[in-house]
Amino acid sequence: DTIFNSLSSLPALRESLESRGVLGQLKARIRAEVFNALDDQSEPRPTLSHDNLLINELIREYLEFNKYRYTASVLTAESGQPEVPLDRQFMANELKVVEDPSSRSVPLLYGLLSHFLSSSGDSGGKLFLRGSAPATMTRDPNTLPGPES
Repeated sequence: DTIFNSLSSLPALRESLESRGVLGQLKARIRAEVFNALDDQSEPRPTLSHDNLLINELIREYLEFNKYRYTASVLTAESGQPEVPLDRQFMANELKVVEDPSSRSVPLLYGLLSHFLSSSGDSGGKLFLRGSAPATMTRDPNTLPGPES
C-alpha cells in the first residue's frame, strides 16, 4: 500500500513493470476490458462470410502465437468469430495448403507469407491478384476492380 502512496516511487515502479514486460500486458488488458465494457452486446453482429471467417482465424492464430491474447480476444468479440478456434487442418484444406512437419509449429500466415516472399513467378516475383468482394457487396468477384474503385 505504501508504494501507491508515494509519487516518488512511480517512475521506479513503471521501470520495473516495463523491464519485466508486464506494463504492456496491463495496458492491453485495460484496453480489452474497456472495449468489453463499451461493446453493445444487444447489437447483432453481421454474418461472417466464409472468407472473413478464414481471414479472422489466420489473424487470431498469428495473434495467439505471438501472445497478443488481449488483442485476439477483442478481435473475437468485435468480429463475431466463434470462440472456439477453427481446426488448423480444416483451415489448411480450405486454403489448399500442404504443410510439412516444420511448418506446423508456426501460424499458417507465416507459411503463406514465406511462400509468396520466396516464390518468383513469370511476372518478376509479383502475384497478379483479383479482387474478391465480401459477401455483402454485389460486385462479381471474378472481375477486376474498375477505375471507380
